[in-house]
Amino acid sequence: MTSLSFALAHSLPELILAIGALVLIFAGALRGRDSDGPMTELAVGILGLAILAIVLGTKTTAVLFDNAFIDDAFGRFMKVLVLLGSLVTLLMAQDFLRRARIDKFEFPILILLSTLGMLMLISANGLIALYLGLELMSLALYVIAAFHRDDAKASEAGLKYFVLGALSSGMLLYGASLLYGFAGTVSLAGIAASLKGPTGAGVVFGLVFLVAGLAFKMSTVPFHMWTPDVYEGAPTPVTAFFASAPKLAAVAITVRVMITAFPGIVPQWQQIIIFISILSMALGSFAAIGQTNIKRLMAYSSIGHMGFALVGLAAGHSVLGVEGVLAYMAIYLVMTLGTFAGILWMRVGGRPVEAVADLSGLAKTDGVMAFFLAMMMFSLAGVPPLAGFFAKWYVFNAAIQAHLYALAVIGVLTSAVAAYYYLRIVKIMYFDEAAAPFDRASVSVRAVLAVTGLLTIFLFAYPGPFIEAATAAAKSLF
Repeated sequence: MTSLSFALAHSLPELILAIGALVLIFAGALRGRDSDGPMTELAVGILGLAILAIVLGTKTTAVLFDNAFIDDAFGRFMKVLVLLGSLVTLLMAQDFLRRARIDKFEFPILILLSTLGMLMLISANGLIALYLGLELMSLALYVIAAFHRDDAKASEAGLKYFVLGALSSGMLLYGASLLYGFAGTVSLAGIAASLKGPTGAGVVFGLVFLVAGLAFKMSTVPFHMWTPDVYEGAPTPVTAFFASAPKLAAVAITVRVMITAFPGIVPQWQQIIIFISILSMALGSFAAIGQTNIKRLMAYSSIGHMGFALVGLAAGHSVLGVEGVLAYMAIYLVMTLGTFAGILWMRVGGRPVEAVADLSGLAKTDGVMAFFLAMMMFSLAGVPPLAGFFAKWYVFNAAIQAHLYALAVIGVLTSAVAAYYYLRIVKIMYFDEAAAPFDRASVSVRAVLAVTGLLTIFLFAYPGPFIEAATAAAKSLF
């Protein structure tokens, strides 16, 4: 195999998205109309083709483009999840955008470009590649957040995300420059080789600023401040996208950087991850209790879930910990997409509603939706034998194996607190007086809620292939 064909084989998903986005831009310009037309269907096909390229493509590990890009089992596992998140978001979004009269052809193109940035971010093998992937992802997200430009809340959401995103990018760049100054290289493996033995305060400062920039993208405490406002203000399909694919990409690169670049200073970064994890779990559990808007509630829920996911990474330089993070993020994706399918279903008289109270008595007006949404709530709360229970079991088990007993106990306690507001929604749906019935949802939204609900319920029955894939992906980092 020649070097060119070798590089193409290992970067094929990224090439498919890049070429596909350019083709859609050209097609949109030629059509000369603002309406979506067939753009969403084409974008879904492009994302599906990229998934096939990963699933059916090469399974070896390769480092490309002067050590800037790495293709390994870890990256392929997370890329499939990200692509699925983007694909499902587009399927659910079409009806909502059409009803809101913002079904512009640019939306699926922005999703493709952002997803391309995520794939590059997941495979980044150096600090420069990391920053390029992060910015490609973020620039499209800034526009998507304010996509409903005639809506004041959406415009405010986009502006807040842009301003705080620019600040986080500056922090990440400052941390990267410090690390480059002390290590003399931007390669993750090169940084690991140069940081063996005692490290100075400059390296720790660089590490802190780098993690701060990544924590913003994960929306973990104390860099979570944008999340509730952006989740509430952005159109619901955009919120679903923010809560799924970008978070998976941010968690993936955080795990890669910590495990690959800093294996010699585990105690230093372990303390930072534990601190972020505890604060995120606590805030996500307590701050959501008083929320009346379901999108704001899901914002705090996602902050808490990122804290739970980081419990696995806090286990240190451990295959079991990374495996726990991967399993958690895969299950989190299923639960999040299913929950937002339910939120997209919340429409009365053609108008979307977002109050938790609008779910009152849903079991009496639409028993099927109430059942699947209740399963999502139980799973998010971590009730066995649903998928959410196993997600938390994997990360807490990794923490216990690493002797982080206090972290595991705090995680269980905050999970019990969070169960209150999840189960409160179930109580509202099944025991309160019935509110106005929801309109009939689109086929895609109903299908997503049904499929994710069934996966959440029956994952325990046959988890073998899923766990094997997570284990193989985790081992490829070491």
